[in-house]
Amino acid sequence: MKSLLVTGAAGFVGAQTAKILLKQGYSVVGVDNLNDYYNVRLKQFRLKNLMAQKNFTFHALDIEQAAPLQPLFKKHHFSAVINLAARAGVRYSLVNPYIYNSTNSLGTLNLLELCKEFTVKKFVLASTSSLYAGQKMPFREDLPVNTPISYYAASKKSAEMACYTYHYLFNIDVTILRYFTVYGPAGRPDMSLFRFIQWIYAGKPIELFGDGTQSRDFTYIDDIADGTVKALKKVGFEIINLGGNAPYDLKMVIRMIEAELGKKAKIQRFAFPKTDVRATWADINKAKKILNWKPTIPLAEGIKRTVDWHLENQSWLKKIKL
Repeated sequence: MKSLLVTGAAGFVGAQTAKILLKQGYSVVGVDNLNDYYNVRLKQFRLKNLMAQKNFTFHALDIEQAAPLQPLFKKHHFSAVINLAARAGVRYSLVNPYIYNSTNSLGTLNLLELCKEFTVKKFVLASTSSLYAGQKMPFREDLPVNTPISYYAASKKSAEMACYTYHYLFNIDVTILRYFTVYGPAGRPDMSLFRFIQWIYAGKPIELFGDGTQSRDFTYIDDIADGTVKALKKVGFEIINLGGNAPYDLKMVIRMIEAELGKKAKIQRFAFPKTDVRATWADINKAKKILNWKPTIPLAEGIKRTVDWHLENQSWLKKIKL
């Protein structure tokens, strides 16, 4: 049985990825520092579902500290590391850029060093579509993403570059995945769909930055996790988009949520942030060709599933700070 390390295992993408890996027969060691960037109860909810699975073990560790991770690498002889531990979110990176550097950049470097030390030959990194700001759509992986407009994107670019260096110098097989607007049940409360659903359900005004015509290539969590598992394939070094391949503007998304909840949104408008992009749209030809991956959950179905989860869990979700 192959043993894998999944960092950020209590996170939105990490928990779902670990779930799929366990179903496929892998032994999964999960680490997460369980930080309080958002309400820890969401992380505990995801983690509880994983802890019930055999062949899953969890360690409350931080990838910013390499030394406590060494015993795990020594004991388990990992066949691969999937690094899903990250500080996410563009806007908070303006408030505290240092934590983005220490987690996304230094944390990735720590893991790569441990892979080198313990001869782990496969590394998967979660990166971001935020790197494509200002580029021509649909976004292709070979576009020159050298001018990030948020420190979040800059920290992910740094991690990507470190991955290439370790591939070149130490022959580590690397797949970098650039995720496009992940959404779904048990998501992060700083993400737009989570907030929109909660605000509309509660009859509170939603905070809309800009006029709502900005569009995103929304990608359902199950599809993202499936692509992440498929990225364990040996590729040498590749950067691959995972996206829905069908951008929708926020006005349409709000209407879809309204329809599922049977409630009309109240809208409070704010200026469009300088760190945001007007539109995202993934070219997923590489994912199709290399990973045999494509999204399977249409936005309407994904929103329905997400709203249903919110309704089923309102007893505690209503206490989550947005």
